[in-house]
Amino acid sequence: MLKLYGYWRSTAAYRVRIALNYKQVPYENLSVHLIKDGGEQHQKAYRELNPQGLVPFLVDGDVRIGQSMAILEYLEHKYTDFKLMPVSQAESAVVRMLCQMIACDIHPLNNLRVLKYLTNDLNISDEEKNKWYAHWIHQGFSALEALLRKYSGQSFCFGDSMSLADCCLVPQVYNAHRFNVPLDDYPLISKINEHCLSLSAFQTASPERQPDAQS
Repeated sequence: MLKLYGYWRSTAAYRVRIALNYKQVPYENLSVHLIKDGGEQHQKAYRELNPQGLVPFLVDGDVRIGQSMAILEYLEHKYTDFKLMPVSQAESAVVRMLCQMIACDIHPLNNLRVLKYLTNDLNISDEEKNKWYAHWIHQGFSALEALLRKYSGQSFCFGDSMSLADCCLVPQVYNAHRFNVPLDDYPLISKINEHCLSLSAFQTASPERQPDAQS
């Protein structure tokens, strides 16, 4: 059985859980608590497994993969019954573009280790940290909303079928809500998020339903 090392509130791990659920792939969910005891990702045992010390991390027999987008691509190629990428090369490139706008341009600037650096090392106040967070959400979502008006079929990010872009979008919206970033200017993003959250693959993957959510 696949092993997924993650953390209940990790946006990147959330993406992978959605894909695994949609593809109906059983997996063992192993918690790496990013806060407790100074962060379990810093412990020697986990660093030996994943030198980068991040989550998620996938173990499939002898296959070891970090980075959520690499994991999602691996799952897409291995488990083909339920596809999350269009067949055509051009359409697949569009989906990857939407994914990378979130995974490469929004999320890295707003993840836990960046926010901790801002507050702990640069002595940024909570108010300034929240302004930082909201700035990158608004910048990224403004462009994403415009592209979704071109490519979305209203229920999903691309056309009328679920894709990897939806796996990326919903966790990022979750984080925006968590930091009280208003999303009134992004009605299509909000509509897609609402529709996705009505589906079991997203519901089961939600942070609050993970075993380590209360630890």
